Amino acid sequence: MLPRTPYRFWCFPAFLCLAMAVVLASPCLAFDKEFDKTYPLEPGGSFELRNVNGSVDVEGWDRNEVQIHAVETAKHREADLQLVSIDVAAKPTEVSVATRYPQNEGVEVVVEYRVRVPRNARVEHLGTVNGILRVSALEALEDLRTVNGDIDVYDSGGSIHARTTNGNIHLELTHIQDKTGAAAETTNGSLLVLLPPTLQANLVARCLNGKFYSELPISLETAQRPREVRGKLGPGGPPISLRTVNGIIRVEALHSTV
Repeated sequence: MLPRTPYRFWCFPAFLCLAMAVVLASPCLAFDKEFDKTYPLEPGGSFELRNVNGSVDVEGWDRNEVQIHAVETAKHREADLQLVSIDVAAKPTEVSVATRYPQNEGVEVVVEYRVRVPRNARVEHLGTVNGILRVSALEALEDLRTVNGDIDVYDSGGSIHARTTNGNIHLELTHIQDKTGAAAETTNGSLLVLLPPTLQANLVARCLNGKFYSELPISLETAQRPREVRGKLGPGGPPISLRTVNGIIRVEALHSTV
């Protein structure tokens, strides 16, 4: 008969392996805090939101109110959540949201926004530094800014000016504002712009290290390929300016899904 293994010899190694497995399988500790508020906004009123670390997702809807849902996540210390605030200045004609971080302090807190605004609101500015901007179903969209992140716009229009440094830009524009037109610019990324086939505009596309492609017919005025293309969609109209340093530019037809 084989001798029985003493309990102390197999129990401790088994316990150690189990403890290591639990530690390795456990996600990094994080602390969350939610923000949920709703504010009235008159038809045609203005909205803006400024963030620092985290994505911003804004969708148009058919209510005359702004619904803000945000999740603040602290990576290391729960106390950091108290150092970051969401400040809202709300009037019947305008709603402004700002994310405040303490100065000269390293606070690792990410704030993710999910917002609904009236479809016909004038969305003056949406911005973050580290994060993605996603926008859909807005009629009067203006300034979009991020540094490290993509910009995605669907089923929207207005006087759109989108700018990022490290990211791609995807614009599906149902219309653009007369005179002011639209612009999109990135440094390290590509541009994809979808426009109605009947849209009339003056187009300028600049690529430093990339190429330009267009599915829509363009009456070329100048073409210093591959770096710059100037031309007209139809007889011409509001200006559309597209620019990237390291990436490609594509212009495609936006087809109705109705």
